[in-house]
Amino acid sequence: MKIQKQATAGTLESSDCMILIEPSDSPQNELEIHSIVLEQYGEDIRSAANAVLERLGAEYARVTIHDRGAFDCVIDARMETALLRASEGGM
Repeated sequence: MKIQKQATAGTLESSDCMILIEPSDSPQNELEIHSIVLEQYGEDIRSAANAVLERLGAEYARVTIHDRGAFDCVIDARMETALLRASEGGM
């Protein structure tokens, strides 16, 4: 899946996250995380996001996550939605 355009999913409400996906010039995915619980759960957030990127075969993605304490299942759903929007639904 190649990222074609910028897309978002989620909100900045408590227990949610806002995911921004943008095209990148590099096939290596870039991941930036801003979280209120980064020290405690930063690696878990990174792992959840990378799992979705790998599962969907995403390339050329710049991912920014603004987390407000979301569970992994929320991160998974928001990532998948944003990626599908950014790739215009193609896999």
